[in-house]
Amino acid sequence: MISHADKVFYPDDGLTKGDVVEYYRAVADAMLPHLRGRPLTLRRFPDGIGGQGWFQKHPGEHFPDRIRTERVPRRDGGEDEYVVCDDAETLEYLAGQGTIEFHVWLSTVDAPGRPDRLVLDLDPPDGTPVTELRAVARRIRDHYERAGLTAFVQATGGRGFHVLAPLDAKAETEVVLELSRALADAVAADDPDRLTTAQRKEKRGDRIFLDANRNGYAQTFVAPYSLRARPGAAAATPLDWRELGKAEPAGWGLAKEKQRLARKADPWRDLDKHAASAEAALRKLG
Repeated sequence: MISHADKVFYPDDGLTKGDVVEYYRAVADAMLPHLRGRPLTLRRFPDGIGGQGWFQKHPGEHFPDRIRTERVPRRDGGEDEYVVCDDAETLEYLAGQGTIEFHVWLSTVDAPGRPDRLVLDLDPPDGTPVTELRAVARRIRDHYERAGLTAFVQATGGRGFHVLAPLDAKAETEVVLELSRALADAVAADDPDRLTTAQRKEKRGDRIFLDANRNGYAQTFVAPYSLRARPGAAAATPLDWRELGKAEPAGWGLAKEKQRLARKADPWRDLDKHAASAEAALRKLG
């Protein structure tokens, strides 16, 4: 039983807490494989997106014992405790606690220092045509393939796209971060007038930022099928590459995403069958 199911969570869209919880029930089968075994960062809005929200890395004291938590090492030698969502019951509970966004590590709790995902995030300035974002995503795919990686694309539900490659989890975080930065630099070098890897915003100008920072230790990216806490209630949506030509970064709202999954299997369902070596990819890049 969800408390206060009629509380409005998306004022501009007329969507309630009950709508959000029902959404996560509907997408659980597709979403859970992308959450399972990974430390989670929750973005909670108990009073909806018009109220105060926060990122929560650690489980709340009131979370029941059935919610899985794991202690994960920090770089400074300490440990932090994270929620891990392995089943639909946990997903529904977290949604019922006002979690709108789910962000996942690029590694699992069993091997936190050996990522099995690499992600480049396209962060565009305002006014960037979506056709340009699609072209850059394809360019990233081409560079991945030259390095021996298999590229997968996701509409983030926000402003851009993610291009992800599955890895074999044999390389340390530092190697994967070096690889991601080398890939971003190579892509940016193709079109330095429109693309950049500059960390400081004032140095980017009106160029699209290729963000490799999500590949650092304890960094996250928005989980596939997570809603976003912004008007429109768009969801992060894994795509087939052939869909990209008509895709918008925030093109799948809550209702549309449920309809999509009712007729289409998750395009990322076979992701791990394509896992590749980060070390080998780095060698190919020279």
